[in-house]
Formats: sequence, C-alpha cells, structure tokens
Amino acid sequence: MELHNLKPAKGSTHLSKRVGRGQGSGKGGTATRGHKGAKSRSGYSRKLGFEGGQMPLQRRVPKFGFTNINRKDYQGVNLDTLQSLVDAGKIKDTVDFQVLIDNRLVRKNEMVKILGRGKLTAKLNVTAHKFTATAKAAIENAGGSVTEL
Repeated sequence: MELHNLKPAKGSTHLSKRVGRGQGSGKGGTATRGHKGAKSRSGYSRKLGFEGGQMPLQRRVPKFGFTNINRKDYQGVNLDTLQSLVDAGKIKDTVDFQVLIDNRLVRKNEMVKILGRGKLTAKLNVTAHKFTATAKAAIENAGGSVTEL
C-alpha cells in the first residue's frame, strides 16, 4: 500500500461535482439552475404555502367567525372514569386536582370540569373547577360532596 493507492472506503463518500466553478468543469454558467426566475437567484427560499404565484389556498378560503381571546377551556372528566379509578383502587374517598394529575387525567395548567356520563356508586368528595348539573346530582346522590375551586 502506497500513498498513491489510497482511496476512501466504498460508499463512504458521495460528493457530486461542484457546480458554478467555471466552464471547464462542465457545470459552470447557470450552475444547473436554468435561466432567470426566483429559483435561479441566490438566497431564494420558497414561502410556506407558495403555489407558483397562484393565490394560495389559505388566502382563497373565506374567513369567518369569532374567536374569543378570553375563552376558558376545561378538561372534562366523566363520572364513569372516576368510578373505574375507584374500582382499580387508585382513588379512596377524595378526588382533588392533585389526584387527577397523578392519575394523568389532566395536566397541571388545565382547569377541570366534572361531566355526568356513567354511574357513580362510590362515596367521593370531589373538588374541581366546574361541575355539570347531572354530575353534581350523581355525586350527591351517591353520598359524596362537591366543592368548586
């Protein structure tokens, strides 16, 4: 093995011919970019949603409605979910915000609303931000108590 015999391992290099380095290279002149137009210029980057000058979809579609910036979103937790946690032994008698976080029903920055789907047979003391009327009635009928944050 001598210096003039050395070459990279097969498949380790994949450099193609450098473009825009003079006519002698065979890739000079327009450097494979074609003639004129935005794509031939240096620094060109296509805008997101660009459709070749046609009016883009997000500008063609009509906008309507109203989004209230002060809207409060609640994460819903149903009674049947609470009952299944009681059956699994993960909840004893109190359900507060920390218990819901620990059982991965809500995240720490969310507000909780207890919803009335399903049946609740366990006596629970539930603390949450909001309750539906049916959920409140079902919890109290089961012998539990409701506390709003």
